[in-house]
Amino acid sequence: MPDYPLIADHGLIGDLQTAALIATDGTLDWFCAPRFDSPSIFGALLDPERGGRFAIQPTTDDYTAKQLYLPDTAVLITRFMTAGGVGEVVDFMPIDGDEKRHRLVRLVRCVRGEMAFSIVVSPRFDYAREPFETRMADDGVVFEGARTALTVRLIREPTDRRAEARVDNGDVHAELRLSAGEVRGALLETGVGGPLDAVRVDEALRLFDETVDFWESWIGRCTYTGRWREMVNRSAITLKLMTYAPTGALIAAPTAALPEQIGGERNWDYRYTWVRDASFSVYSLLSLGFDEEAWALGRWLRDRVDEQTDKSGGGPLQIMYRVDGSSDLTEEILPHWSGYRGSAPVRIGNGAAGQLQLDIYGEAMDSIYVGGRNGLAPGHQGWLAIRDLLDWVAANWSQPEEGIWETRGGRQDFTYGRLMCWVALDRGLRMAAEHGRPAPLETWRRERDAIYTEIMTRGWSPERQAFRQHYGTEVLDSSLLRMPTVGFITPGDPRWVSTLRAMEKELVTDSLVYRYDPAASPDGLQGSEGTFSLCTFAYVSALAASGELDQARLTFEKMLTYANHLGLFSEEIGLTGEQLGNFPQAFTHLALIDAAVTLDRELDRHPRAAARRHTVMAAR
Repeated sequence: MPDYPLIADHGLIGDLQTAALIATDGTLDWFCAPRFDSPSIFGALLDPERGGRFAIQPTTDDYTAKQLYLPDTAVLITRFMTAGGVGEVVDFMPIDGDEKRHRLVRLVRCVRGEMAFSIVVSPRFDYAREPFETRMADDGVVFEGARTALTVRLIREPTDRRAEARVDNGDVHAELRLSAGEVRGALLETGVGGPLDAVRVDEALRLFDETVDFWESWIGRCTYTGRWREMVNRSAITLKLMTYAPTGALIAAPTAALPEQIGGERNWDYRYTWVRDASFSVYSLLSLGFDEEAWALGRWLRDRVDEQTDKSGGGPLQIMYRVDGSSDLTEEILPHWSGYRGSAPVRIGNGAAGQLQLDIYGEAMDSIYVGGRNGLAPGHQGWLAIRDLLDWVAANWSQPEEGIWETRGGRQDFTYGRLMCWVALDRGLRMAAEHGRPAPLETWRRERDAIYTEIMTRGWSPERQAFRQHYGTEVLDSSLLRMPTVGFITPGDPRWVSTLRAMEKELVTDSLVYRYDPAASPDGLQGSEGTFSLCTFAYVSALAASGELDQARLTFEKMLTYANHLGLFSEEIGLTGEQLGNFPQAFTHLALIDAAVTLDRELDRHPRAAARRHTVMAAR
């Protein structure tokens, strides 16, 4: 099998419209342009032989590599230490708002001694389906296909000798030798062709300074001052990197088809905006003081609601959309790609987009409600669209659905979907009362109360003494950790306490939390999966809300040890601690922020002596 870097052995850079992953060995192995959901330009992450890469590495194999972010920025530094010297590759994408042209700067510098770097540029347009021609000049190279163009301009001084480079089957190979203090490199531009000219070192350093200033200024707006500031700030920057600035949409992850199980088929495309993720984001962003981002995301959500009202008079929403709000996410398989470590099929697009998932209405309404209490209340037309949406929920909450985890095993009466329909109607009733808005209050109240009664009867398992995944099973589901968070049940209610204990016994392993047991609840897919990082952070919040502060804090601290070297999390954690699934995942970082804010609040509210204590030996 070809040599793949670990999923966790990557850092993320971006320009708020697209992003790139760079491995600890200096290889840029995932980059799509001009948008997150565009076809790939470099895709070696999913097929090292056919995917394409841009590698900058020492010419010797005897080196040690380290990677870090420049503090409070999205500027990534990959350091190489050899017997002859120390060198760095500094990667960043300038933020300029241009939707057609995207730039990626790779500064190469020698810090100590001397170092020779090997450079290989081998793009593969449109998932390696679009042929291209290579045109090389003294100051760079152009790769040009029928629909895609990539220009690589050298960063150099006027007195430099002509670069030693050659073209081999369309790929460019070069070598760069530097002494201490020298800086050179390359600037990639997508969407442009034409004449090539070099980029002077001073100009590249100016772009570096501007990019650093942007990120330091942005994170400087963060109002979080709690115990885990470094991790929260890194999560906030990561979420910003996954935000499509022209519309405010937040993608679930910048990658596609990274597996939930090595060699398995659970390989999905996450480069889209889920209504659920976007809704959670509004609350998280507001909790950190990022009102502008929360407002933009809330506007994106309201636009989807308004569009649906214009089309059909209200609901159902699609569960996910492209970053521009379009709804075509046709799923296809790339049979010519091997997949990460042989994990096929490689899927692009997402066939789950058309699923019925009732929980999204509660999450959307909860975010709109929270936004309204923070100065983001909808206007008249927005309220009419919300009213139409809630009328649909009131009439349709009782139908079977696919559920939050997008299983492909058929529709069920999922308890979490019912719970969030309760939230949708409850928040609508509150908004109508608080703002004096016209609404069919009796209908909404009647249906909200009917949902409550049904969950307490059919959603409750007397045998398990716990709330169940759906009405036709005894399986537990960690999505229900949100029951007290949304106000459906109090943290001290005996039914909730026994549910939490049952989850701990069955779904929690060394503080990590599974979504559910696939063996006990067939989901229409082969194979297994790791623990779900979102659920672990939700477990922290649930413990904190229940007053189990020592256990909540220990669980949170243990979970932080599973982050990669840069503080980034993928979707899942495997049996031996490896990161699995698409990377980095917005949902995980949102949940980290929420857990940190919740835990900080509860720790500040209750003196440590009053907190319920659990010893390390009793840790679950």
